[in-house]
Amino acid sequence: MKYVGAHVSAAGGVENAPLRAKEIGAQAFALFTKNQRQWVAKSLTEQSIAAFKSNLEFAGIKPEHVLPHDSYLINLGHPEEEPLSKSRNAFLDELQRCEQLGLKLLNFHPGSHLKKIEEADCLSCIAESINWALDQTNDVIAVIENTSGQGTNLGYRFEHLAAIIDQVDDKSRVGVCLDTCHTFTAGYDMRTTEDCEKTFGEFDAVVGFQYLCGMHINGSKAKFASRVDRHHSLTQGELGLDVFRYIMNHDAFNDIPMVLETIDETIWPEEIQLLYSLIE
Repeated sequence: MKYVGAHVSAAGGVENAPLRAKEIGAQAFALFTKNQRQWVAKSLTEQSIAAFKSNLEFAGIKPEHVLPHDSYLINLGHPEEEPLSKSRNAFLDELQRCEQLGLKLLNFHPGSHLKKIEEADCLSCIAESINWALDQTNDVIAVIENTSGQGTNLGYRFEHLAAIIDQVDDKSRVGVCLDTCHTFTAGYDMRTTEDCEKTFGEFDAVVGFQYLCGMHINGSKAKFASRVDRHHSLTQGELGLDVFRYIMNHDAFNDIPMVLETIDETIWPEEIQLLYSLIE
């Protein structure tokens, strides 16, 4: 079964996110559990945690179909000691917030080498950061999001994801979120069924579908292999609908949160219904 939703706002408190997901007909959703552009945030209150869990149950959405996203400031592969330590502590806080909310996943961008260290060293640093944080938490899975490869961001090749996973000690607590826009602009074509077979076959061979924990379902404003991260609505841009039809009819994408981050939130209900209508 497919579980589709969108990245909804947590304005006014995390407890509001499940209600906003329900309003748009979502069966999954993403949220920020704190302000994504600040290092430090107030702790979650017991009242907020209880209300979140209650509202999640009211919305009929399971905790495993919620895909929280960590702060954009975090760089787990930072080449400098002080910013790396700051990033690791912030990542740990994000994992602990997920634990408090009873959530199973935390989605994050792997990190950037900033042209100061080799790619391989940066990937190893990211894995070390994940190990450090997982050692201090219990159940939440660290879900690495693939990137477009803009700037010095790593994670745009499936080999990058595999290299990180290979160095994570507890393989049961690491996974991958594939973003359709990022995948396409990183140079993996998905515009036809044949393209999808090739690209997702390569993902399975290099990383393995057993690690797929979530999807970001986005169109792309940027052209193929441009290494530019610009999301678009599903029916607009460079991708077309074949990739979404493929995903909605392939068993490898069952029972994971599939989250819209498309640019016009006013049409999210229609885009959710569009995706379900593609099931044959």
